[in-house]
Amino acid sequence: MKEFKIGLLGLGNIGVGTYKTLEMNKDAIEAELGASVNIVKILEKDTERERDIKVTKDQFVSDIEDITGDPDIDIVIELLGGIEPASTFMEKALLAGKHVVTANKAALAASWQRLHEAEKKGGAILRYEASVGGGIPVLTALAGSLRANRFEEVMGIVNGTTNYILYNMTAKGLDYDTVLKDAQARGFAEADPTADVEGIDAANKLSILMALMFDKYVPPTEIPTEGIKSITAEDIEAADKEGCVIKLIARAARTDDGVEYAVKPMRIEKSHPLAGVDGEFNAVFVRGNAVGELMFYGPGAGPLPTGSAVMGDVMEICKWISK
Repeated sequence: MKEFKIGLLGLGNIGVGTYKTLEMNKDAIEAELGASVNIVKILEKDTERERDIKVTKDQFVSDIEDITGDPDIDIVIELLGGIEPASTFMEKALLAGKHVVTANKAALAASWQRLHEAEKKGGAILRYEASVGGGIPVLTALAGSLRANRFEEVMGIVNGTTNYILYNMTAKGLDYDTVLKDAQARGFAEADPTADVEGIDAANKLSILMALMFDKYVPPTEIPTEGIKSITAEDIEAADKEGCVIKLIARAARTDDGVEYAVKPMRIEKSHPLAGVDGEFNAVFVRGNAVGELMFYGPGAGPLPTGSAVMGDVMEICKWISK
């Protein structure tokens, strides 16, 4: 039986979720592929941490060359987070002819052109379903079965932290600081929530969506972005009186002059499908000239939902290699 060997960059929460997804469903995955799939090397500094997976010390490596320079490794999964060194490591892997799967929206959005150039030069495949919407298969649909459409608009609730905060401010009448502390205690917000609450995370994801849907790459730093820290109970009450709720929306739409785009809190009519997306969940609303209106909804983060999307990309690459 053929074996696909994987090098994993990063064994944090998402790395563990990806490893666990493979462990949980290994028999089904390998039965579908007709091949074995194994994570043989892991680039990770913290080799002593207790993790709820069966990983051995000899799988750990400390040098990226141990993975990108290994001729037996077929696929590299990048889950380090941050722009660097993740972008450089992915570029190095692609140029070495290694196929790359990532969930790293920050690196992907910041280095979009650079990574796609490396993909072409290396004759490899770069896949990134998990970078937008966690376990929601929106990117695969946009790049695949919906590709015949001329996309007109995308509106996304693509950050679970801000959606959790706004939902609880709306449903329970709590103030921003109180809900943020609750979100941090529940693991829905980072100790430093800046990237989430300032809209930076959503801008990264909108950059990726726009590149796919409108063939227009805009660096996330050039997307007008406003976060939710200034939203008050009075704002929420005023929206409610107008039959609306406030959501942090990443939006892009075609206009006569091109494409307009922004990330900002918006009043959404309660009749709109996005208005009912509550708690930490994500949703992406898409309008195409042939398909009409669609919405993709589900868990937008978390180790297992994200790991599910990562391993789905890995399986698609394995099938392509096997052709």
